[in-house]
Amino acid sequence: MKPLAGVGLGWRRQLAHRIDQEPGLGFVEVLAEHLNPTAPLPAPLLRLRERGVPLVLHAVSLGLGGAEPPDTRRLDTLALLAKRLGAVCVSEHVAFVRADGIESGHLLPVPRGDEALDVLAENVRLAQAALPVPLALENIATLFEWPAPSCTEAEFLAGLLSRTSALLLLDVANLYANALNLGTDAAAVLAAVPRERLAYVHVAGGVRHGTLYHDTHAHPVPMGPLELLEALAARLGPVPALLERDDHFPSPEELAAELRAIDAAIARGVARREAEMVQRPEPQVMAARGSEARP
Repeated sequence: MKPLAGVGLGWRRQLAHRIDQEPGLGFVEVLAEHLNPTAPLPAPLLRLRERGVPLVLHAVSLGLGGAEPPDTRRLDTLALLAKRLGAVCVSEHVAFVRADGIESGHLLPVPRGDEALDVLAENVRLAQAALPVPLALENIATLFEWPAPSCTEAEFLAGLLSRTSALLLLDVANLYANALNLGTDAAAVLAAVPRERLAYVHVAGGVRHGTLYHDTHAHPVPMGPLELLEALAARLGPVPALLERDDHFPSPEELAAELRAIDAAIARGVARREAEMVQRPEPQVMAARGSEARP
């Protein structure tokens, strides 16, 4: 997979004209469930493809975290759409969405334990084998977690990456929500992300309801996710990041401002990284100084 770069935007029909007029987008993400696999692709998507804008196919209904293997028909549909779209990769969530044929209607968390991790990893391998492009896995936001987890969120994601060759789609908005609602150690999750496995980053807005923060994709992006994005860029350097907006679509000016805010957060992180590298003594210099100090 050719690495993504820059700041991207999630394609929605309500934003199609705005995206069509935006020459500076690094990439665009398209929801698989919004496309009819047997109908022609929407004309705006065809224009993006003709312009050479990298396209990512994003899915929400595969249910890789379920006890059952992923449905072959769903995988066949994703594979077909990925080919027709010319997608550079397919992304899905680390979640389960159904059991025994009953749909939850939500992205539900996977129990953080070895047995669940083994099942998840096997389902990921089955999905990878069926898809024509690389698969990226996204961390989810949740309002609950299963009792007595045997590992942290950071350890669980690291274990998943070690058991599979999948890429990571890190959602800093989801991470922010879990840090507020569940006490997830966001810094530990950021520290567990290998740059060579990071496909891209999601950024989105949300809102507080009482003591809970809800990741809505329908409100302005708060500073929290942007600060996490900055911290990630300070550790890894420039990272591709994409804004998700699903409802209450803002004016073109507000949308442009959010895209600039994402770009600025990455730039601040890169500047921090460069400043730290300048201040940090070179390993060879440190070794020489150490040898000089020895009698």
